[in-house]
Amino acid sequence: MGMPGIWELVIIFFIVLLIFGAGKIPKIAKDIGGGIKEFKKSLDDTNDKDKDKKE
Repeated sequence: MGMPGIWELVIIFFIVLLIFGAGKIPKIAKDIGGGIKEFKKSLDDTNDKDKDKKE
């Protein structure tokens, strides 16, 4: 199973648009971006703690 093609992505986008509506999509994207940012921050904090233990 490879990456979805352009038509599959278009269909998925329209389904999401129908389910959530045009007004909520920017809020959902912002929340997902914030979650990814927080996840990366926690990974960096964990790596920093591991480096401190080794030293």
